[in-house]
Amino acid sequence: MARKPRPAAAPKTSPSTNTAPAEGERIQKTLARAGVGSRREIERWIAEGKISVNGNVVQLGYHLKADDHLQINGRVVKWEKYAEQPTRVLVYHKPVGELVTRRDPEGRPVIFTQLPRLQVGRWIAVGRLDINTSGLILVTNNGELANRLMHPAQEVEREYAVRILGEVDDAMLARLKQGVELEDGPAHFDNVSFYAGEGANKWFYATVKQGRNRLVRRLWESQGVKVSRLIRVRYGEIGLPERVRAHSFYELEPKELQGLMEFVGL
Repeated sequence: MARKPRPAAAPKTSPSTNTAPAEGERIQKTLARAGVGSRREIERWIAEGKISVNGNVVQLGYHLKADDHLQINGRVVKWEKYAEQPTRVLVYHKPVGELVTRRDPEGRPVIFTQLPRLQVGRWIAVGRLDINTSGLILVTNNGELANRLMHPAQEVEREYAVRILGEVDDAMLARLKQGVELEDGPAHFDNVSFYAGEGANKWFYATVKQGRNRLVRRLWESQGVKVSRLIRVRYGEIGLPERVRAHSFYELEPKELQGLMEFVGL
């Protein structure tokens, strides 16, 4: 017969923390929007008991309220100022050789050192580009926006300009659009078309709706050709302006930002 657990053995979680009234905003949403971390990271921290409010470990779905005392890993976080932070989105032109990470143990350059400093929160990259891929990467201080732009359910198009070394025929393009089997499952281009070039080097435009690692390169390489250059030119409705050179960025204007927010349902 199962014994009733004693109060002393229960985790330190107050009734008000477990059954928070539906006022305020969910803690993971507030912190993600503020750029403290991605929604997934914050939910993991909550599951690991790293986030507490008013001295009590919180659970998923807790609603932050005025005067709540928030701590992450024992560090006090003044969350109220995050709630008032305006959303910003940068279109950054990443060059070959830079990494989409906050720091690199080998000391290689990272994109975040090229961005303006935020007084509140942090920049979050929308997806990644590998070290040998250049072009557009969106960066925002709104973790909820980043989460929705990257979520598979949104099926956001990514468009790439690709220079191919090798012979490409119509049958190959048809296979790439129909789908091929890769080591991590089937994949395909939603669209692929010839752009320019003669001889062995030709440029194509290709679009995908998945964010899998090195997907565009692997799709082409599955056909026995080599990608000699890869540039992301569009993410969703946001394109890379010609005036934005490598190592530089462009900040979305209010109208563009509003369109992006509406696109993901925010």
